Amino acid sequence: MPELLLLCIILLLLLILLVTLMGFALYSGLGAKITVGTGSPPIRNITLAYKFKQGPYKNCGALFTESCSIGPKLRSIGVFYDDPKQVAPEKCRYIVGSILCEGEEKPSDELIQLYQKFGYKIFSFPEISVAVTTTFPFTTFLSIFLAVRWVYGALAAYIEERKLCAHPFLEIYYGEQIHYMCPLSQQSEFYVPEAKEIENKTNGEQDMDAGHEISGDTGSLSETPTENGAQPSDSGEPSITPAVVQSTTSAPSVPVNGDQEEENHRCEHSCSESGGSNSSFEELELEVNDDKKSEAAVSEHSIQEVDPSKEMMDDKEALQKEKEE
Repeated sequence: MPELLLLCIILLLLLILLVTLMGFALYSGLGAKITVGTGSPPIRNITLAYKFKQGPYKNCGALFTESCSIGPKLRSIGVFYDDPKQVAPEKCRYIVGSILCEGEEKPSDELIQLYQKFGYKIFSFPEISVAVTTTFPFTTFLSIFLAVRWVYGALAAYIEERKLCAHPFLEIYYGEQIHYMCPLSQQSEFYVPEAKEIENKTNGEQDMDAGHEISGDTGSLSETPTENGAQPSDSGEPSITPAVVQSTTSAPSVPVNGDQEEENHRCEHSCSESGGSNSSFEELELEVNDDKKSEAAVSEHSIQEVDPSKEMMDDKEALQKEKEE
């Protein structure tokens, strides 16, 4: 009997624990309806203090804790620039910080100096009219894990289904709500200088890699010339394209400065000599006539040399005829 009573007490405690955990999860946002829509964003133009980091998003919790400890009454904000499904975790960019002021307000110098003392930088986001937005309860630490699990999937599906250009992803922690927004305009103004610098560097490396690939292709073509200098085509016949390129690259350059003056001087000199061109042509004709006359004389001389032999032959034939008679 005591054993049965003890077993009932254990089962009751387990049931109470299970109900408590279920109630805690529901209170944290489990089963909360996630409504994604397009409309006015939850914030206007803001000034924020932030720290930029690059690495796995799961490491951002320490920055949220730090920013909240500096300004516990201020709203916390996180901006995530890359999709962890497409970008390696160690290359994901994000910022975490606190919203110092919103709208027409301006932050106090003391507040700015306080955050700058801990290594934070100051930046401003513009006011936009349209964004993809949604909310999720923020009641316990479990709310963050549930939001990461469910909210971003709903946002991504909404954006992909409607083929929207919405980025980056913003999280604003205010009261018992986490506000999510993805700007549909002026997206570049939500990128801090550090994020832009890394993006430009990455694009530059990609351009260099593409240039090396192109130069490698052209180098491999230049290493397989045929006998006539033409490159073989896919059909096995030589291609004339390299020849055209070669003739284009080997074309003379346009004279510049001193070269141009020298070229002009040459043109003037040739023009000044054009008046005597008729005489030069006559001299050429005379030389040609003289050559022809000399050739004729040589031929006549050769004929004259040949004529005596013919006369001797004739004499011999005449003597033979006389003898026969």
